[in-house]
Amino acid sequence: MTQVQKDRPWLFRTYAGHSTAEASNALYRSNLAKGQTGLSVAFDLPTQTGYDSDHILARGEVGKVGVPISHLGDMRTLFADIPLDQMNTSMTINATAPWLLALYIAAADEQGANISALQGTVQNDIIKEYLSRGTYICPPKPSLRMITDIAAYTRAHLPKWNPMNVCSYHLQEAGATPEQELAFALATATAVLDDLKGKVPEEHFGQMVGRISFFVNAGIRFVTEMCKMRAFVDLWDEICRERYGVSDPKMRRFRYGVQVNSLGLTEQQPENNVYRILIEMLAVTLSKKARARAVQLPAWNEALGLPRPWDQQWSLRMQQIMAYETDLLEYEDLFDENPAVERKVAALKEGARAELALIDSMGGAVEAIEYMKSRLVDSNAARIGQIESGDMTVVGVNAYQNGEASPLTSGDDTIMTVDPKTEAEQIERLTRWRNARDAQAVTDALRDLRTAALDGSNIMPPSIAAAKAGVTTGEWGDVLRQAFGQYRGPTGVSGTPSNRTEGLDEIRDQVAAVSDRLGRKLTFLMGKPGLDGHSNGAEQIATRARDCGMEISYEGIRLTPDEIITAARDGAVHVIGLSILSGSHMPLMEELMAKLRAAELSHIPVIVGGIIPDDDAQKLRAMGIARIYTPKDFELNRIMFDIVALADPGPDGIAAQ
Repeated sequence: MTQVQKDRPWLFRTYAGHSTAEASNALYRSNLAKGQTGLSVAFDLPTQTGYDSDHILARGEVGKVGVPISHLGDMRTLFADIPLDQMNTSMTINATAPWLLALYIAAADEQGANISALQGTVQNDIIKEYLSRGTYICPPKPSLRMITDIAAYTRAHLPKWNPMNVCSYHLQEAGATPEQELAFALATATAVLDDLKGKVPEEHFGQMVGRISFFVNAGIRFVTEMCKMRAFVDLWDEICRERYGVSDPKMRRFRYGVQVNSLGLTEQQPENNVYRILIEMLAVTLSKKARARAVQLPAWNEALGLPRPWDQQWSLRMQQIMAYETDLLEYEDLFDENPAVERKVAALKEGARAELALIDSMGGAVEAIEYMKSRLVDSNAARIGQIESGDMTVVGVNAYQNGEASPLTSGDDTIMTVDPKTEAEQIERLTRWRNARDAQAVTDALRDLRTAALDGSNIMPPSIAAAKAGVTTGEWGDVLRQAFGQYRGPTGVSGTPSNRTEGLDEIRDQVAAVSDRLGRKLTFLMGKPGLDGHSNGAEQIATRARDCGMEISYEGIRLTPDEIITAARDGAVHVIGLSILSGSHMPLMEELMAKLRAAELSHIPVIVGGIIPDDDAQKLRAMGIARIYTPKDFELNRIMFDIVALADPGPDGIAAQ
């Protein structure tokens, strides 16, 4: 029997990292032993935003959504017994990408690795952080400069390393339409390449274009998502050829990795998420012309909390079955010359080109950040409105809600939790590290880093020297904050009500009546404490409250409890709403409620939204939290009615009781 020639499969990855470097290292080695072929590192929020684990903003966030890396010792532990010159490592890191890459290089150097042999990617896409994830540190222009500093450095020293992963994944999570996802990601790539032109020799520029990779999202609308990927391939080839004059087809190849959509994973009937994940993977693997180079799949229960190793294994097996048991990799592209596919691809390209032209007319992606952010908020509002109205069906959420209880979610240990002692232990290790290092070497390294930041020199060499000297993540971040200033990105939420008031008449009437009883307009404060930058929910709550006729106060992400209390006092607000999606709700709310009492503001009702287990919800209610919402509470109008009732001073209102 003739052996069929098969294509090589994509890289199998699992986005992973939690609690400590030691625990994450054990997870990585276990996943590699199960057949995973590349690493994808998730960092915790303090690491992503350039803070040490003992910073005030890091409280409750250490080790929650990824692994804490505060210094070279942590990086050394993270990759113990994993030869870095034989590994392909993707690090989902943006604002602190120069620093984490510096630590990675320093750790590889300690292993005796050939640095030029290192393979992998740093995401290094700061622009999407202003639009969706919120883990930025500096203003856009110095951030762009650091993206291209990494690119220029890797060209000279790490020839197999991808210096940037243009990330449209979080754009879709923030509500982007396929056309917006295409346009905003490609606009980011051109902004980077335009800036990079002056940093690499002209004869090497085409090669650098070929090393820009992308990280995309694949949603549940299978045909549209597959066509979107084919549109990406065509548009990127067009941009590389026409805008940058790249003649080598290999350098114009659209190279991308993917994590399929987490936004669509549901808390209700979570076992259905297995089918969603599989269908979404098909969109980025079936078409050979637009097949992903690396795939990482979420676990079925990520809407409930941290997945266990078994849950991650289930997602890995899904990839392996597709690659090794089916005949997918034996065939040419299945969709070439398909008229329906060609029509859809053409329509997507037309819409994306129109958006790209508009962004170019504004001066490019950096200048258009506020515009893009507002477009995402509007698109997400439209999506949520479709789910609320039933125009978009989500099985188990707004249709087919009756069903059997899932045995997968019953019993103890159905999701992982991070031991609260983990944070204290990480801080203790950090303190020991600081005490054991050469203080003068640290001072000298920070001085050189500051000099490079201010004089425009490439940030990578002094960052690597700082890593080897024992500098911490927070110290590196503080130098950049001092050199470039801190930045608060646009919220995308205008204070002016939109014209989306259909179905809001009853709520608007109640807001007006309660405002009359209060003697002024009902005022609602929307806040995001801690380092969680997933602001989609907060933006939609603030937007709906505004459209219902409330006065809103929303200053964006990354607020300390003291800043929230000051805003509540100065704004004389009637209800405080807080969104925390990182799992740090317990310590943050304990601190905030205590400070509200101390400030004599405990009469203001507080509502909280997040991924909150039932046991935690009971504890939050015992603290005095008035209402708790989780992802299953998708009907925003019900939340609006609750806010009105909490603020109502009348005899039937909760505020009067």
